[in-house]
Amino acid sequence: MPRVAELTVNGTRRRIDADPSVPLLTILRDHLGLTGAKYGCGEGQCGACTVLLDGQPARSCITPVRAATGKQITTIEGIQHPLQDAFLEEGAMQCGYCTSGMIVSGVALLTKTPHPSRDEIVHHMNGNICRCGTYLRIVAAIQKAAQSHA
Repeated sequence: MPRVAELTVNGTRRRIDADPSVPLLTILRDHLGLTGAKYGCGEGQCGACTVLLDGQPARSCITPVRAATGKQITTIEGIQHPLQDAFLEEGAMQCGYCTSGMIVSGVALLTKTPHPSRDEIVHHMNGNICRCGTYLRIVAAIQKAAQSHA
């Protein structure tokens, strides 16, 4: 299999030399120095590694780099969104480990559904785990960001 791939990450085309089966998270963190996405469970269950592939949330720890080739990859480093300020204003983080994955997932929701209901937020964010348990503040931050677009 070819080892050289071209990825578009945060709007920039990048050439990488890696086995196509290597997880995208490894490429982002170890090859490109983009450390916002975190290694949590390594099984796609916690959401700490969430990035956007063509605007859709994806768990980069279980996404092989070959599946991201030809797609627009957006990491937390490439996001500028009112949700980031809302997270700060609502105190939606404590240790911060889940924050980038939460924000990336929240941005995907708000892009698809600009004014989601509380139930839609909870359903969409299900699977993003916060070790500190700030779920109510995370929901409040997403609601606040949705209102800022009103």
